Amino acid sequence: MKKFIEEFKAFALKGNVMDMAVGVIIGGAFSGIVTALTDNFITPILNIIMGAQLYSIGEIKSFGANFVSAVVNFVIMAFILFCLMKGINKLLTIGKHDEPKPAPTTKKCPFCMSEIPIEATRCPHCTSVLPEEKPEAEASDAK
Repeated sequence: MKKFIEEFKAFALKGNVMDMAVGVIIGGAFSGIVTALTDNFITPILNIIMGAQLYSIGEIKSFGANFVSAVVNFVIMAFILFCLMKGINKLLTIGKHDEPKPAPTTKKCPFCMSEIPIEATRCPHCTSVLPEEKPEAEASDAK
């Protein structure tokens, strides 16, 4: 059962699944804006043009209020999702430490600028004898 829960957690917190969930929720909230726009502005304008219905000033004010309410709902939903995703991303990065970078295995030849093995004493490309490199502790003492 524990393995099943771990597998489900890995699946549910995958980037693609979270992105899809956010997209569905934002799409639903945006659908509310489109519905409010059509119900409160486009439909009344078409009704007036076609002569089907006349509206009072109070009704026209409520149309604007309904649309603004839908926009505010969308902004609140987007903000909540942003905060939620920020928290989830922070939780996912807790405990993960950056792996140390591996030691370099190559260096550049100072004469021909070719990549050569770090242990090389002579460049295989230009055949120059490479100067010996001082360890960093000695190099900083020399300055």
